[in-house]
Amino acid sequence: MSDRGAILVVDDEPTIAEVVRRYLERAGYRVHTAGDGHAALAAPAVDLVVLDLMLPGVDGLGVLQRLRERDPAPAVILLTARGEESDRIVGLRLGADDYVVKPFSPGELVARVEAVLRRAQPTRDPGPPVVLGPLRIDVAAHQATCGDVPLTLTQREFDLLLHLARHPGRAFSREELMEQVWRHAFYTDTSTVTVHVRRVRTKLAVHPRGAELIETVWGIGYRMTEAPSCA
Repeated sequence: MSDRGAILVVDDEPTIAEVVRRYLERAGYRVHTAGDGHAALAAPAVDLVVLDLMLPGVDGLGVLQRLRERDPAPAVILLTARGEESDRIVGLRLGADDYVVKPFSPGELVARVEAVLRRAQPTRDPGPPVVLGPLRIDVAAHQATCGDVPLTLTQREFDLLLHLARHPGRAFSREELMEQVWRHAFYTDTSTVTVHVRRVRTKLAVHPRGAELIETVWGIGYRMTEAPSCA
């Protein structure tokens, strides 16, 4: 099977790490493993990290924060226990691309990995830049600016902003955004959408009224304004 990229699996439970490694290798990925936070940070550069939150030494959130400081930063999928909701939300705010709750299906995890990496690949025909008021998204260059200030966005934040900007005035429910941006029609926990919208708004606030580009449609979800008032 062809090489589909490199992945680092970080988990202090050897059985879980081994099962995940086997499934990912069968899917065509090169896989490295690490059993603690220090080993994870010393591992070779990869395209994506499957990261357990509960780690000895440097915990998962500490590893995630340091990974996000790298250039280029890898995509990150968190592995969390059911009782770790607050840590999961912190992880999303720190820039995690997705999460999977233990116990999980290895096949589902492989599907999540494929979806995250697929979204990170450049499109063959990106089309012209999307411009709405002070917001400009150059898809080919994978760069967004607001008021001529470059925005530092994770892959998922860029995808979310681009999707909304390509459909100005249309209200999307969180479930629709989960399906169309995250590509997870079966994902029932849509809190990650709320967290990512909040992060994108914070970054758009480099312009005096940039955060108002994304409106909350009460009872439905979110939409991009058709005629941004922050022009």
